[in-house]
Amino acid sequence: MNTGTKMRPIKKTIPIEEALSLTEQASVPLDRIERVDLDGAVGRVLASAIVADQDVPPFDRAAMDGYALVAENTFGASRDEPRRLTCLETVHTGGIPSKTVAAGQCTQIATGAPMPDGANAVVMVEETERVGDDVSVFTPIYPRQNIGRRGADISTGTELLEAGDHLTPSRVGSIAALGIAEVNVYTRPRVAILSTGNEITAPGQPLGPGQIYDINRYSLGAVIQEHGGVAFPLPTAPDSIDELGATVDACLADGADILVFSGGSSVGERDLTIDVLRLKGEVLFHGIAVKPGKPTVLGRIGSTPVLGMPGYPTSCLSNAYLLLMPMLRRIARLPPHRFRTVTVPAGQRFNSVSGRHQLYSVRVVDGKAIGAFKASGDITSMSRADGYIEIPTRTNVVEKAELVEVKLF
Repeated sequence: MNTGTKMRPIKKTIPIEEALSLTEQASVPLDRIERVDLDGAVGRVLASAIVADQDVPPFDRAAMDGYALVAENTFGASRDEPRRLTCLETVHTGGIPSKTVAAGQCTQIATGAPMPDGANAVVMVEETERVGDDVSVFTPIYPRQNIGRRGADISTGTELLEAGDHLTPSRVGSIAALGIAEVNVYTRPRVAILSTGNEITAPGQPLGPGQIYDINRYSLGAVIQEHGGVAFPLPTAPDSIDELGATVDACLADGADILVFSGGSSVGERDLTIDVLRLKGEVLFHGIAVKPGKPTVLGRIGSTPVLGMPGYPTSCLSNAYLLLMPMLRRIARLPPHRFRTVTVPAGQRFNSVSGRHQLYSVRVVDGKAIGAFKASGDITSMSRADGYIEIPTRTNVVEKAELVEVKLF
C-alpha cells in the first residue's frame, strides 16, 4: 500500500449560477464554415444570408381547381341567372396554357397551374356546371380572386434568411423554393470524449477483475450528437499523468473544439484531470454546489474548453444536460435548448441536501412526479426517468402534493 498519497477533498464549491456563467464565458462560437447539400442542412446553422434571385411563385397561378376567366364577365351571375362561357382548353399542374382567354371564354385549370393570358380570376369548380364546352358560372368573381400572384410568397431581392438562422424543416423548404441546392453552414463542434481509469473497458470486451463497462462514453456521445456536435471518443486513458497528458496533446492537435473527461475529476489521489489541466492550461472551477455532480471541473487549455465530468453515470449525464449541452449549443451557434415541461403534483416527499442545488430524476406516474433516482452510480436513475425536477439550494424539502415542474428528457 502506498502511504505517500492522499485524498484531495474539494474544499470549496461554487453556486450553479456561477458555474453556468463561467461555462458560457468559455464557450466561443465557431466561425468555421462548410458547404452542404440542402438535404443534409436541417438542424445546421446558416453561415451566409439567403437572398432571393427570383420570384416565388415564378408566375401567376390558380389557387384552386376551377375555370380561369375574365372576372367582369361574371358580374351579376346567380343560380337563377348564370353567366355562360365557352371552355377553350384544360391546363393541368405543370402544363402551359396555349390559348388567350377573351370575353365569353374560360380555361379549365388545376390548382397551381399557370394562369392563361387574358384571364384575371378563377371561379372554383363548385360554383359552375359544365356540359360539353359550355360552362355556366353561378356566382360573381372579382379581379385577382383565387389567384396566387407571382412573387406573392417571395419576391426577387428579398433576404429570406440571415446568417445565424437555425435551419428548421420549413426554412430548408423555403430555400428549396428558390432552387438552391447547397448552403453555407457553420461546422459542427468536434467534441473529444476521454474516459479515464484502469477499471474502464469498452462494451463487447470481456470484463477483467474489478472492471466495469464504459457507460459515459456512449451517453455523452448521444448528448453531443443530439445537440449539434460530432463526438470523437478516444481510447480509454490509463491512470497515468504522462499518458493522459500525451493523449490530451494529440486530441488538441487533431482540432478538438471541446475536450470532455469522463472520470478523474473527483478527490482521489489518482484523479488526474486537475493535474493535467494545471500542467497544460488553467482550472476555472472545481466543484459545484449541485447534486449529483459535485466534483465537476471546467478548465481551458489554450482556447479549448475542457469539462471534467464525474465518473458516476447519473452524475455525468445530469451535468452533461446542465453544462455540456448549453456549452455545445453556444459553440455550435444553435439557439438555447428549450425543455418540454409538465407541472404536476409531487407524488412523494423529496428531501434535498442543504446548500446544494439538486437535480432529482423522476417518473411521471398517474399525473404525479415519483422519484427515479437510486444512486449516482446507477444509470437506471436516468434511463427509467421521464425527466427531472430542480430543487433550489435553499430548499431542503418538497412536500408531497406540492406542484413541481418536470423537465422532460
